[in-house]
Amino acid sequence: MHESLYLLGFSENGWGPALLKGTWITLQISFGGFLTGLLIGLITASAKLCRFKSLQMIANGYSTLCRAVPELLLIILFFYGGSSLINAVAQRIGFEDFNVAGLPVAILVLGLVQGAYASEIFRGAIQSVHPGQIEAAQAYGLSQKKIFFRITLPIMAPNALAGLSNLWVYIIKDSALISVVGTSELLHIAKQAGGSTKEYLLFFGAAAVIYYLITLISSYFLRILETYLRRWQPKH
Repeated sequence: MHESLYLLGFSENGWGPALLKGTWITLQISFGGFLTGLLIGLITASAKLCRFKSLQMIANGYSTLCRAVPELLLIILFFYGGSSLINAVAQRIGFEDFNVAGLPVAILVLGLVQGAYASEIFRGAIQSVHPGQIEAAQAYGLSQKKIFFRITLPIMAPNALAGLSNLWVYIIKDSALISVVGTSELLHIAKQAGGSTKEYLLFFGAAAVIYYLITLISSYFLRILETYLRRWQPKH
């Protein structure tokens, strides 16, 4: 086994550069999907808490659908179904067919799935803000924008962070699902390297270590961020 370790290096026959590139694409998918999910989750949570029933129904329907359907099926559905739909529209307006890039589709699909879960986290965090604090801010004449940034956001952020940290860990793992549509993320590269060299254990083991390190480093910085956000709260 140890004689095969050179395959992980950066020599002529080494797969080090390819694994590094796969790791970078995995990080892009994870960051892009996570940030997209945060935006969608915040919008969906706002819709769930608004007074318009139609918006509440749309938001609840979206989050229920994305949480009920397996993520792998959603990825395949959006990638192949989305490509067919875009090409059908392109042909309709006189353009030729074109290939849809895997990376933006991966970010969009994971963002939609993450947004469904993030909406529940944001909804609970927003509801944790005591109505009396909002009423007090309104009594001082603060605008809705100032109330959100000065009252709601500082209170809800620490409460939402624990749940969002879990979502970040999940999206790192879920990024591996994107390999089924041929996007050259880390797992896809590991499969290619294993198939080419027949050293499956070596490359899948290396991929597992890289996923673990990404999660470990992320968790460290998220703990620092949580400590910073809770700095004003009383310590028990």
